[in-house]
Amino acid sequence: MSLDKPKSKKLDASDYSFAIAASRFNQKLVDALLKDVRKTLAECGAKDSNIRVLRVPGAAELPFAASRLALLGYDAVICLGVVIAGETPHHLIIAHSTADALQRIAVENGIPIINGIVVTNDKAQAEARTIGKIRRGVEFADSAIEMAVQSAALYDEIEEFNSDDDDWDDEGTFDVDDSDDDWDGDDSDDDGNTITLN
Repeated sequence: MSLDKPKSKKLDASDYSFAIAASRFNQKLVDALLKDVRKTLAECGAKDSNIRVLRVPGAAELPFAASRLALLGYDAVICLGVVIAGETPHHLIIAHSTADALQRIAVENGIPIINGIVVTNDKAQAEARTIGKIRRGVEFADSAIEMAVQSAALYDEIEEFNSDDDDWDDEGTFDVDDSDDDWDGDDSDDDGNTITLN
C-alpha cells in the first residue's frame, strides 16, 4: 500500500447514511479499522442512527454483504477486512476476487463501495496499517464520505440533465407527441383506407 495518500478535506457527513460490513477474521485488527471508521464518520457529523454495522465471517463474504447493503439505500458502503499472507497464495485469491467483486457491485448499483480490505505479506504490516501509525480506517471513512458527497452531486446533475430532454419542442430535434398511444386495432388511415405494411 502506498503511503502517498491524498490530503482529505473534512466534509460534512450529517446528511448521509453509511453501511459497514466487517470481517470477524483477524478480528482484533479489523476491530481497530472499524473503530477508526466510526470515529471519523462521527467527527464529520454522521449520526449514529445513520451508521449500520454488519459482521461477516471473513473477507471472502464481504462482496455478498456489500451487494445486499447496496440495495438498501445507503449513500456508501465500507467493507473492512484484514488478509495476511500464509504459506499458500490464498491471500492473493481473496485480494483479487474481492477487489473485482466490490468494484463490479459499485458500478452496477451506482453506490460507492469502499474496499477497506487490508492485504499484507505479514502480521507486522497488518498491525502497522490497523493499530499502528498507518491508520487505514481513517482513510476508508474519508473516502466513503467524499464519494457519498460526489455521488449525490452527480445524481442531482444527471436528474437535471435528463429533465432537460423533456423540454425540447418543435424548434429542437426531439418532440413528444401524445398521439403515440396504444394501438386501438384500427389499421385504417383518416380517410378509411386500409394501411398495408410491406
